[in-house]
Amino acid sequence: FTEQFAGQWLGLRAIDATMPDRMLYPEYDDILKGSSVKETLLFFDELLKHDLSLTNFVASDFAMLNGRLAEHYGIPGIEGMAFRKVPLPPGSRRGGVLTMASVLKVTANGTTTSPILRGAWVLDRILGTPPPKPNVDVEAIEPDIRGATTIREQLSKHRDNAACASCHAQIDPPGFALENYDVIGGWRDRYRSIGKGDPAIVNGQRQRYLHGPAVDASDVLPDGRQFKDIDEFKRLLLEDKDQLARSLAEKLLTYATGAAPTTADGGEINAIVDRVREKNCGFRSLIHEVVQGRVFQMK
Repeated sequence: FTEQFAGQWLGLRAIDATMPDRMLYPEYDDILKGSSVKETLLFFDELLKHDLSLTNFVASDFAMLNGRLAEHYGIPGIEGMAFRKVPLPPGSRRGGVLTMASVLKVTANGTTTSPILRGAWVLDRILGTPPPKPNVDVEAIEPDIRGATTIREQLSKHRDNAACASCHAQIDPPGFALENYDVIGGWRDRYRSIGKGDPAIVNGQRQRYLHGPAVDASDVLPDGRQFKDIDEFKRLLLEDKDQLARSLAEKLLTYATGAAPTTADGGEINAIVDRVREKNCGFRSLIHEVVQGRVFQMK
């Protein structure tokens, strides 16, 4: 169940769909890829086995790490290939699935990140409010890896277009909240560039890529709430735990019955959320409530 549901829900099956550009991301390898997927599955399993709150999917104070992944995340003191449950140090900027390397990779294209792709992923997979399909007449954003412009500048022509503004007001904010994470899930304060920028020195060695423009991860939600970074964005998501539970319940029902819940199922789903709220939003408790419910047993 862990491998199949998590793989489907979080899109982990697409981990090999793209290959990060070797010039921009020379540190990416099969060990990092395998470790990142295993981290997510072990984390999912930890919440399931111990009935931990499903809010951990958004923000947790621990991670399942080995030495390779801890190095990638900038967390010291973890060595070896064996995975273990690790308390996250203050300021780690990790915790929850949104900031896991596996999720960040499958929501990028291998060369650049896009607030549109990641924002749509958060709306669909975490909040259960998928955005409408884009207007076919609107041209796609062409990524600029030369370092001349930021993605925010490139998106401005869409966000300023009246026909596009309403959708981008929903999609872009959760995507921008994740902009400090690059294509392979590493933290960045500046974009990597192969054109304009400053020299990049890592472990005393000059890299082939350059440090491009600074990353701006701030934005405003459609309801007017502002955030400046991923930490503040997570706190805003946690203000509506019921919606997180409702979304996950719908995903579980879709997986279990083979069909998405209908409007007529809304009352049953709300009842499930009410019962799970009384159980500290436990993930295992949510599954128990789903399989005991009318929607699961009658379809």
